[in-house]
Amino acid sequence: MINARNRVLHVCHLDKFIPPFIDFVEEHFDDFATRHLFFINGDAERYPFKARSNIVQAGRGKKNQLLHLAALAKACQEANKIILHGLFSPYVVMLLAAMPWLLSKCYWVMWGGDLYKYKLADRNWKWQVHEFFRRPVIKNMGHLVTYIKGDYELARQWYGAKGQYQECFMYTSNLYKELDVSNIQREKKINLLVGNSADPSNNHVEVFENLEAFKNKNIKIFVPLTYGNQAYAQQIIEEGSRRFGTKFAALTGHLPLNEYLEFLGIIDIAIFNHKRQQAMGNMITLLGLGKKVYMRSDVTQWEFFKSHGITVYDIDQITINGEIDDSLEKNIDKVKKVFTKQVFLDQLSELFT
Repeated sequence: MINARNRVLHVCHLDKFIPPFIDFVEEHFDDFATRHLFFINGDAERYPFKARSNIVQAGRGKKNQLLHLAALAKACQEANKIILHGLFSPYVVMLLAAMPWLLSKCYWVMWGGDLYKYKLADRNWKWQVHEFFRRPVIKNMGHLVTYIKGDYELARQWYGAKGQYQECFMYTSNLYKELDVSNIQREKKINLLVGNSADPSNNHVEVFENLEAFKNKNIKIFVPLTYGNQAYAQQIIEEGSRRFGTKFAALTGHLPLNEYLEFLGIIDIAIFNHKRQQAMGNMITLLGLGKKVYMRSDVTQWEFFKSHGITVYDIDQITINGEIDDSLEKNIDKVKKVFTKQVFLDQLSELFT
């Protein structure tokens, strides 16, 4: 029987961010095994993690899912703190709606997609049912965890959220990563990165339309499509190949972190056309490598970067040339100072206390 008393309970749906987060907490917090308890649901084959005695993994099938949910309800009652890594599961939302006394000790780590369902999801009957449960849960959530204040303000605006704002980078993907890009072998082309996944929220085709004006330049367009909707990914591969021919390259295979970092090292310009906060880990890494990043000016991370003196560029004003921009070198220093491991550790210490 799992005992959650006096513990920090992490409620996670498996994603690429979760296993490195668990490893990081284990490495840097001596009370990892005794104080932290992880309830995990999702595909462990796709996102593998090391088995530990303080990790409870949901089994497959409806019966096992129900048993997991029942055990989670008990653990929520016993835990000192509940950290919700995203708010995507309708079952977790309904559990919290049915047990509203838990909300004062809940810390919602806002991922973006879980918040922006309010604005971007199809407003059909399923959305209405989900919102019926989500609204009181978000409104009465004790703590909202993010480092993008704009998302917190949107939760207040859309849901009347009353919880406290708590700043935290949350995942290691959001930290500065050092790499000597001068040693990386590359062709003499201007390499462009478009989007970060095979999610339609990347709005790839709209970017392709803008880039057609530059297709006669010496460019190469890279599009990561490893994660997300694979039917959509195939459509984007066909569309990109049709428009740009051999100047288009889709990334469909998983790369280890060090290889993906080296890949980002050859990128000159990155273009993110998301209409909501998304792809922050990629943006931070690219900016920390001195790359030029284009994004929409009406999303919350635009103001976040500007508030830290980090230069990003408006997607409506794309230019492609080989000129060196002094602001990119300044970005490296800014990112290095803002997104540090020590700041992250201090934030987690405060979150866990």
